[in-house]
Amino acid sequence: MNATSPERQARTVRALIAEDEPILADVLAQTLRQLWPELALLPIAANGVAAVETALSLRPDILFLDIKMPGQTGLEAAQQLAERWDGGAFPLIVFVTAYDGYAVQAFEQAALDYVLKPVDAARLARTVHRLQARLAADAAPAAPAWLGDDGLARLAAQMRALLPAPATAAKARLNVIRASVGNNMVRLIPVADVLYFQALDKYVEVVTVEGNALIRVSLKELLAQLDSAQFAQISRSCIANLQHLTAASREDNGRLTLHVRGTAARLPVSPLFAHLFRQM
Repeated sequence: MNATSPERQARTVRALIAEDEPILADVLAQTLRQLWPELALLPIAANGVAAVETALSLRPDILFLDIKMPGQTGLEAAQQLAERWDGGAFPLIVFVTAYDGYAVQAFEQAALDYVLKPVDAARLARTVHRLQARLAADAAPAAPAWLGDDGLARLAAQMRALLPAPATAAKARLNVIRASVGNNMVRLIPVADVLYFQALDKYVEVVTVEGNALIRVSLKELLAQLDSAQFAQISRSCIANLQHLTAASREDNGRLTLHVRGTAARLPVSPLFAHLFRQM
């Protein structure tokens, strides 16, 4: 097996497997132990949500993400993890999938490698070799490689293309929002007057010049009902009204911030959506 780089020699290379089928997870883990005895395997994550939280907490060097998991798919987990990662070497990603070869081609460039189910030892051995070579060359970047040059946006587009379309029918476009103000008042807010929407735990805050109100809906459901020419998601927790944005500035840490007309609000933009405001 290839030797790891001097910086990696000081610690053991660690990997996290995210797989909701225990038997398949065990087969993958056992095969990895045979092919790479020095590799330390973290406790298996049973779904994408657990994979993201475990990866953020334990910072593994490698992630084996099953594509199809309940709650959050491996593709969605990779996308969220890239958005929430706050520095340090980003884990190398290997997708594990039962999809056919044609589908695999769509995301092949988004990860270090992929493994088809059922796991074949010879094929996994090639993946192990590729991982070891990447680690030995110190190729794991300090931040996701796709954060620059619109790479993260392209990765997200590849992921969305693979994810199944929602089964629910599209809802009618919103023109007026019924929002709660306090305990006893319902406010009717024209969508055009909304400056931005901000996710707050179980609610979404509707921000206008006249004041704020709350609606009980997920940001994802809300976005599907808004005019995409007027509203854009700018982070995991915020949708902005493009017509009320006046400027975009870059902070010392390189993150983009949007200025909102008529307020002192400054909205941070996730790298995933930064390409939308390049011309501002």
